[in-house]
Amino acid sequence: MATRLFHISDVHFGVEDPGAIAAVERAVEEERPDVILCTGDLTQRATKLQYAEAAAWFEGLKVPVLFDPGNHDMPYYNLLERFTDPYRRYRGLVEAAGGAFESEDVVFVPLKTTVRAQPRFPWSDGFVTDKALALTIALLRELDGDPRTIIVTAHHPLLGPKDDENPTIGGDKAFSAIAATGAHAIVTGHVHVPFDEVRERGGHSLRMLGTGTLSTRLRNGAPPSYRVITCEQGGRIETELRTLTPADS
Repeated sequence: MATRLFHISDVHFGVEDPGAIAAVERAVEEERPDVILCTGDLTQRATKLQYAEAAAWFEGLKVPVLFDPGNHDMPYYNLLERFTDPYRRYRGLVEAAGGAFESEDVVFVPLKTTVRAQPRFPWSDGFVTDKALALTIALLRELDGDPRTIIVTAHHPLLGPKDDENPTIGGDKAFSAIAATGAHAIVTGHVHVPFDEVRERGGHSLRMLGTGTLSTRLRNGAPPSYRVITCEQGGRIETELRTLTPADS
């Protein structure tokens, strides 16, 4: 037996690609994955309408969904709410469309890489606070000796492209700490470009998996995409990247 999941990210309801999300709907209906992992940027501007559209779509998939918040999932226009309760609308979606998931093959541990504000502009890139990292490391330590594949989930990649400056503040520290726990992979979104690579820090390696967007906000020539990930105990992970035809083709 194995656990099979669909990894999607950056749907950006408000500028979603209708063909891409329809293709995912069909695949979910036909293949019935055990769980869907969505690593953030569910909406474009975190409006109530966009969240309602996102909630309706995810509920309609009728499989368990695990979410991470993205930088686009905090209010852009309501600054009072952004600074006092930035994840209120996101929590409403998770309560409506999210679901618990248990597996004998894999366990998912979240890492929050978003903050309501940061000492640079724009505020779109990742920021791992000491508190967020400590919470994740505590959960990972509880899994010491667990035979399942351990996957950390987050919106922002913890490291930048090789040899480039890291856009995620605190990312190097977080990567090193997570890799040292023996976690097998970290699955992220944000960059709208898929990747699958093994990176190393401090003598510990960690697999980094990312998928593209399901929106019209394409980058670097990468089409919309999602990733199928199959997990077995002991860190065995197989992936299949599925690319889709952009809406404007």
